[in-house]
Amino acid sequence: MQVQLTSPLDMHLHFRSGDMLKTVAPLSSKSFAGGLIMPNTTPPITTKEVLLEYKQEILDATNGDNFTPYMTLFFKDDYSYDFLKSVKDEILAIKLYPAGITTNSEGGVSSLSIDNLRTTLEAMSELEIPLCIHGESNGFVMDREAEFIPIYKQLATAFPKLKIIMEHITTKASADAVLEFDNLYATITLHHLYITLDDVAGGMLQPHLFCKPIAKRPEDREALLNLALNANEKVMFGSDSAPHPRSAKEAPGCAAGVFTAPIALQLLTQLFAKHNKLENLQAFVSDNAQKIYGLKPIEKTITLEQKEFAIPAKYKDVVPFMANQKIEWRIV
Repeated sequence: MQVQLTSPLDMHLHFRSGDMLKTVAPLSSKSFAGGLIMPNTTPPITTKEVLLEYKQEILDATNGDNFTPYMTLFFKDDYSYDFLKSVKDEILAIKLYPAGITTNSEGGVSSLSIDNLRTTLEAMSELEIPLCIHGESNGFVMDREAEFIPIYKQLATAFPKLKIIMEHITTKASADAVLEFDNLYATITLHHLYITLDDVAGGMLQPHLFCKPIAKRPEDREALLNLALNANEKVMFGSDSAPHPRSAKEAPGCAAGVFTAPIALQLLTQLFAKHNKLENLQAFVSDNAQKIYGLKPIEKTITLEQKEFAIPAKYKDVVPFMANQKIEWRIV
């Protein structure tokens, strides 16, 4: 049995920089037509010059592959209209991080009040630049995403013409909230469709499953599955594939992030086949994103076949999701 996907898109990707980028970027460009590249590098992407340099670094690393890096800026609350207009054609979105809430987010927003964000958000709204958000508070770890939902609703109400993407949602509350407003959308990761907190810490601690936002309860996973498997038009695939060297994962102070890029399409196909929903996979991994962002991706066909594939133990020094396990689908 085979499945063909047309121009699959990963709408939430971390490439890092330097040697790590050279390792992981080709693993996405091999099987995806494009990806939304996150800006929380060190230092973060906040100027046009740095943005273009980073884009060129990605193009160099993926040379020869049919892949479009869709670029983002790291949100600042004082971006001017003129600056955003000058960079609009080079970006697809701007990513907002609450300060210190996840990897390389120390320079993020410290005050999430509407008045504090208004200058940038009004300009984004007028210029039709979507806003992506890592939506977590600094409260108790299991409640952080739920506590952020009122902020999503305030922003959606205050800026009705602004497209707002709730990134990597993990809870039933978020799955419900994204349906409440016309201008709210969401990405859903591969790993949050597969795991719960029990997989992370129910037995021996599994550092390569630790991420932010952390995996939640079975009922939360079911809510995400309901949206994804039915390819609800408000959601799209975004892997949040976040590579770290093995030494940073298997260590005190374990780095947050699950690396899924090389096996994302294989495991999504396996999941949708298991639930008899293969007819909805194309929409989840491409068509919905095209509609939400107004994209016309390059043409690229990826064929998957139902044959056993053994996930490698690591890609150079990065351990992937389900390392060493055998799965049912592979890319032809």
